[in-house]
Amino acid sequence: MRAEDKYRLCVEALRDYVDGAGFTDVLVGLSGGIDSSVVAVMCADAFGAERVHGVLLPGPYSSDHSRDDALELAQNLGMATETVSICEPFEAFERVLARACGGALSGLAAENTQARCRMVCLMALSNAHGWMLVNTGNKSEACMGYSTLYGDTAGAFAPLGGLYKTDVYAVGRARNAQATDAGGVPPIPERVFLKPPSAELAPGQEDEKSLGVDYALLDRILEAYVERGLPAGEIAALTGASAATVERVVATTDAYAFKRAQEPPFPQAQFYA
Repeated sequence: MRAEDKYRLCVEALRDYVDGAGFTDVLVGLSGGIDSSVVAVMCADAFGAERVHGVLLPGPYSSDHSRDDALELAQNLGMATETVSICEPFEAFERVLARACGGALSGLAAENTQARCRMVCLMALSNAHGWMLVNTGNKSEACMGYSTLYGDTAGAFAPLGGLYKTDVYAVGRARNAQATDAGGVPPIPERVFLKPPSAELAPGQEDEKSLGVDYALLDRILEAYVERGLPAGEIAALTGASAATVERVVATTDAYAFKRAQEPPFPQAQFYA
């Protein structure tokens, strides 16, 4: 299926879900990364930028370029934004939880607490204004459990939930190309496509380093396993990945079925039939 068609089906599914739920406006957390950028553009295409509310949620490890990219995206779309820092609430959690966590809130517990602080803020705005929170997760990260329960798994609908990460980039490129072809400004800043994906929950953190495999190879493995049901040996031969990498991806995907069961609904189009 062409990237343009995948993009259109995601937008249509998002529009149908939000309209069916009776919401007029939607809310998106803007990180300056590819996932939230593509979701924001989808929301603007589905409802008009005036009905989309972007929120920047900088934390202790957020970069200036992430803020700048998120604001440039919003400006390109004509979308209003709000900035709510999570630094102060996170510091409060660090103080309160330090003793119970053995002297300090650190490591994975500290990273996930930041993600949960963000969702507390987003859900407060959702409740206060009656806006539906749109999830920004993708299928690659859902398969690998690379998300935070009650953090970035929150949201009423995940328009990218049926797309692997490499296809998120592809549909974003396709949408930018449509804007260029029409003589308009591409909504997603070029730097969003080029910089290493990062949740920015720890110093120097990059998603592919945390996952232990680059997205291009990961998605080939996942598509062979999840979509085609191939055994590990055939996947290794097909993708060129080591047997150990394939076995680890397959085992991780199986182990995180419980987390995927708690993630929001997503478009049911047969993207990979």
